[in-house]
Amino acid sequence: MTPRLLEAYRLRIVPLMIEKFGLKNSMAVPRVEKIVVNMGVGEGILDIKILERSMEELSVITGQKPIMRRAKKAIANFKIKENSPIGCKVTLRHAMMYEFMDRLLNVALPRIRDFRGTSPDSFDKGGNYTLGLSEQGIFPEIEYDKIGRPQGMDITFVIRNAKSKDQAQELLRLFGMPFKGKE
Repeated sequence: MTPRLLEAYRLRIVPLMIEKFGLKNSMAVPRVEKIVVNMGVGEGILDIKILERSMEELSVITGQKPIMRRAKKAIANFKIKENSPIGCKVTLRHAMMYEFMDRLLNVALPRIRDFRGTSPDSFDKGGNYTLGLSEQGIFPEIEYDKIGRPQGMDITFVIRNAKSKDQAQELLRLFGMPFKGKE
């Protein structure tokens, strides 16, 4: 079964993007290539159980097993030794990416208290968008009573074929990303 947002991309978003930006064909339209969800768990150095719990929660949220990230260099000020576990990440592609994006935009973000939209300034030069969340409890898959401690995460939308920040922002807006100051 085709994910709902993928169908919307093919049938609704591509023609709108071609018309708005004067693109030659549908292959020139920007598209979301992958979504990377990253949790930095600094306390994982002191207690590996905290990192394992964060990995379980990230697995439940994304539907995919995360990989453990380790420190590349030792940093004495943060008491980090080389090769010590400091976080976890998941890279989502294809159908799982669209399913996660659908849950994020339509279920999780509206659950944030006093939410006024995401920042339109979080794009990099390549058109990729990074969104930071302060806790994992906004996802309905996580049982709020079983959260040991709030854990933030970064969600990066890697956008391909975006010639400018405006094209990437319009693509995410058409998917339903609630930017501040829009609509």
